[in-house]
Amino acid sequence: MAPTRKHIDDILARVNFPLYTIQMLSNRHVLVGGGGGSSKTGVANGFEIFEIAHDGKKFIAEEVTRHETGPSVVMNCSSYSNSKHSYLVAGQESHCQLYSVDSVLVRDEDNVENVGENHTEVRQRKAKPKEQTDNNRNVKKRLKFNIKPMDSVQTDFNGQEPLLRVMRIGHNGKMLATGGTDNTIKLWKFPNLEPLATLKAHEKEIDDIDFSHHGNFLITVAKDGLAVLWDSLKGKELNRLEWKQPEGSKYLYKRCRFGLIEGLDEKRSALYMLANPTGVARKQKSYLQQWLAEGGHLKNSIEFDESLSALAVRDDGRFVAVGTMFSGSVSIHAAFSLQKVLNISGAHSMFVTGLEFLPVSQDNHTATSVAEAAVLSISVDNHVCIHTLPFRKTMPAWIGILILVCTLFMTFVFCSYLRI
Repeated sequence: MAPTRKHIDDILARVNFPLYTIQMLSNRHVLVGGGGGSSKTGVANGFEIFEIAHDGKKFIAEEVTRHETGPSVVMNCSSYSNSKHSYLVAGQESHCQLYSVDSVLVRDEDNVENVGENHTEVRQRKAKPKEQTDNNRNVKKRLKFNIKPMDSVQTDFNGQEPLLRVMRIGHNGKMLATGGTDNTIKLWKFPNLEPLATLKAHEKEIDDIDFSHHGNFLITVAKDGLAVLWDSLKGKELNRLEWKQPEGSKYLYKRCRFGLIEGLDEKRSALYMLANPTGVARKQKSYLQQWLAEGGHLKNSIEFDESLSALAVRDDGRFVAVGTMFSGSVSIHAAFSLQKVLNISGAHSMFVTGLEFLPVSQDNHTATSVAEAAVLSISVDNHVCIHTLPFRKTMPAWIGILILVCTLFMTFVFCSYLRI
């Protein structure tokens, strides 16, 4: 049985607005966004960027940048970085807002502050006395971010209440997919935001979108109950994912994420889906499903006793994380078998709105080196939490060799005794 932990020690940061979206900007930096909307409640709208570290006992986070977005709440976002530049797109009402994200290395004692019309600020942090020397050789340097608004384009055209519900940048950084309340998926050239195609298959608003790591697959799910697999380059529908639902029940897909199939050809894609029942009967289960993208075949699934709200897959394909609706719980699963390896009951006081794994890194100085897996979770309870899977105990190689040698020796002695 997977271990269960209390949520109190997992709180990484608190912000002063409800959180709806989360993205890793680097191995150490996470961006969270949300807000209170356009009503004059005094609750801010915008982003915050935190630097994550481990002090030897626990994870800690320090706010390095805050960017407010005026009356527009940030419901969803997606980021992309290459060797030259970083970009962020955010859903603000019916529009997609493109941002340039510039990083700068500053000294801790520098008074770096940029607060203007865009409400972007890099806050001052005083250096400790022991870090200061006459020639400043021991002064600690930190990475800060400047978020600058660029182009904005309307992506949803629902006449009554247009709303961009979800967006995703392709892994190669050349295409953006958006979906909202007008029931269509729109493909855009990125980062120019030039329209490429409009995909029509759903009859209700779009709930989630994702691009595959390899190939041209795009998956979309909507409130009409459909999950459609597309060729994103050709704008062509390839398949509709169908499965045998329990008799007397109707299910809607909530979230979808592509992953890699561990141990197989790296160009093959796994597809993970959350399916919730539409009924209210307590005996109805929700499901985490694993599909083979090629052919659209259901490979494996596991049950949950409550509705599911959030999903994440680690970049190397080894782990999947799931967040729940009512109990605010988070669980980590081995991607290959979907076996639950960690359960955090009541991680949040309200439903989980987003999950994001810390990226895999070979750098032993990053936060990911202290645990086998670590996933961040957010909620409308204003908390950013982190949940870690400790390195599971394995038998050292020398013990295995010793056991093998002893077994062979005892077998030889036994055979000699029987004169075989």
